[in-house]
Amino acid sequence: MSQPTTDTRTALIVGASRGLGCAMAAELADRGWSVIGTVRGSARTPLHDLADRHRERIRVEHLDITQPEELAPLHERLAGQQLDVLFVNAGTTNNEQTPIGAVPTQDFVDVMVTNALSPLRAIEALDDLVTPTGLIGVMSSGQGSITNNTNGLREVYRGSKAALNMFMRSYATRQTSADRSLLLLAPGWIRTALGGDDAPYTVEESTPLLVDVLLSHLGGKGLAFLDRNGQPVPW
Repeated sequence: MSQPTTDTRTALIVGASRGLGCAMAAELADRGWSVIGTVRGSARTPLHDLADRHRERIRVEHLDITQPEELAPLHERLAGQQLDVLFVNAGTTNNEQTPIGAVPTQDFVDVMVTNALSPLRAIEALDDLVTPTGLIGVMSSGQGSITNNTNGLREVYRGSKAALNMFMRSYATRQTSADRSLLLLAPGWIRTALGGDDAPYTVEESTPLLVDVLLSHLGGKGLAFLDRNGQPVPW
C-alpha cells in the first residue's frame, strides 16, 4: 500500500459499501484524505467496519443511487462541504451469455438505470459541492469500449458502460466554465462480487493503482477514459 501523506482533502465515493469502492475509501484514508462513502439501506457493511477503525477519516452516508429522490436529502446533509473528488462507483450485470435481442426488457432497464443513468443523476445533483479545480469521476469498464469489443458477450453490461461513457462525454461538453478534471476509470477484471472468482486481478493489488490514476488527474482539465495504469482506453 502506498505511503500516507499529510493531505487533508475530501473525497465522496458513491457506492463504497464493499469491494472496490470500500477499498478505494480505505486507500484514500491511508493517504491522509477524509472520505465520505455511501451505502444502500440500513444493513451493516464493510464500510461501517472501516469507519469504526478510522473514525477521524471516514464518514458513512446513505444513498441508493437508483432512487433519485434520495439525492436532494444527501446534498442537504453535505451542504457546506467542499469536495476535492466526487467518484461514483456503480455497477451491476445480468444475462451475461444472452444475446441482446433475447434479454428481457426489465433486465435491460435494471442494468442501464444502475450503470448509466444513475451515475449521471448523482453527478449532476452533487457537482456543485466539488471545488472548481476538483475531480469528478465514474467507474467505467474496458468493456464499454466499442473499439475493443471483439467477442461480444456481456452485451447488456457492455452497452450500459458505453452509454455511461457517452453520457459523461455529453456532461463534459456542458462544462464550459469549469476547470475540473473528469475521469472515466476502467479498472480491469477484478475479483469482486461483480467480477467473479475467475478474474485475474485482486482488489488489494488493483486499488493503489486506481487511486494513483485518480489523484494524478486531480487539478487537470477535461475528460479522460483511462485504464488502471493510466493509459487511454479507446472509445
